[in-house]
Amino acid sequence: MKRLILCLAVMMLGIVGAIAQTKDGGISEDMLSRIRQGYQGTPEQKAVKNALASNSISALAINSENLSMIDTHFSHRVKTKGITNQKSSGRCWLFTGLNVLRAKMIDKYELPGFEFSQNYNSFYDLLEKSNLFLQAIIDTKDLPLEDRKVDWLLKNAIGDGGQFTGVSNLIMKYGVVPKEAMPETYQSDNTGQMGMILKWKLREYALELRGLKNNQTKARKEAMLTEIYRILVECLGVPPTEFEWTRYDKQGKAVSTKKYTPKSFYQEFIGDDLEKNYIMVMNDPSREYNKVYEIEYDRHVYDGENWVYLNLPIEKVKELAIASIKDNTAMYFSCDVGKFSNSKKGTLDIKNMDYESLFRTKFPMDKKQRIQTFSSGSSHAMTLIAVDLDEAGKPKKWMVENSWGASSGYQGNLIMTDEWFDNYMFRVVVEKKYVPADIMKLMEQKPIMLPSWDPMFAPEE
Repeated sequence: MKRLILCLAVMMLGIVGAIAQTKDGGISEDMLSRIRQGYQGTPEQKAVKNALASNSISALAINSENLSMIDTHFSHRVKTKGITNQKSSGRCWLFTGLNVLRAKMIDKYELPGFEFSQNYNSFYDLLEKSNLFLQAIIDTKDLPLEDRKVDWLLKNAIGDGGQFTGVSNLIMKYGVVPKEAMPETYQSDNTGQMGMILKWKLREYALELRGLKNNQTKARKEAMLTEIYRILVECLGVPPTEFEWTRYDKQGKAVSTKKYTPKSFYQEFIGDDLEKNYIMVMNDPSREYNKVYEIEYDRHVYDGENWVYLNLPIEKVKELAIASIKDNTAMYFSCDVGKFSNSKKGTLDIKNMDYESLFRTKFPMDKKQRIQTFSSGSSHAMTLIAVDLDEAGKPKKWMVENSWGASSGYQGNLIMTDEWFDNYMFRVVVEKKYVPADIMKLMEQKPIMLPSWDPMFAPEE
């Protein structure tokens, strides 16, 4: 009886506490009544309500005064040929990195066309990410399961998204092969279910590793990776260790036929040291400029490099990008691609949509505020290939080569206004030869370490 009375007393206290909380910060009946008055059912409000009931917001927000197509002439454009298609996968970062190298190879050897095997590097990316995860679990096995780092690892066990250090570390370790040496499979084009299976296994393995003694984890991890390797082979195929490839000139005439390994193929046709010849620059006004930042555990290869970048004002980033394009060199580029995108025209322009008129309200946040409030961040990587400069040398618009197929956007590309570039561009990877000495000097700083769960650094897909 006493226990029942005590329980009832506790419940009453909870109810009283809930009521008190409602009075202080909840929606009271009086407040709800006042809020309801905000919708009066005017003809204007009814018209918008009716339209929204059966149409997408983006379709209704299209700015009719901005329907004409942007001029497609560019004063400076990198020589490229062909459009790739990542299909239903999150491999934009890999397609972008390989497209940068592809443009170089096609131009240098005057090829009629060429494409690297994204599937080949994807295979090793997933194997290396599996090892990265399992080793990170071993490294943190003495931390409690609810620790923020362990929690982040388990939530982000594996995925096919990524960023440029994945491109550089994987290629320097495993080389590259032509697409015909390891073509796409259904699973490489549609990675969702394969990713689900890998996550199941890795999370299962994580709990097992956390329960083992330290002297047992190394051998057990290798056995786990052997199982992961088998699953990857069955989904993606066996990565070639040697292959024969014939090079053709632009007239279609055979020039040479040779046997290659993936690393010898890379050295003969590309040869750049991707880990030393490039720097990543960011425009993030929410953090201090001219500082170097590093993101913990944000890498693809355990024994590779974390994501390191230099944060620069937007005008400095543009100067580097223009220098590269003028020298016929494409760049890895990432942005918030979903904002103000007109997919039919293939344009990224903040005038494409007029959300303010549709909803009769303002959206006044600037780039810094959007980053701080999770309203914007880098979501997609593409290949920056063109800029249109005015007579004073200032950019008017830019163009990127996308990896959503030739029928997407403007002939497989997206054209962005310079104003959109200012607001939604985040990262560019530039060869060091286009970077002035004073900026390179900034890279000598010790990086400021940021946590892997920082919202700005979700993998690009």
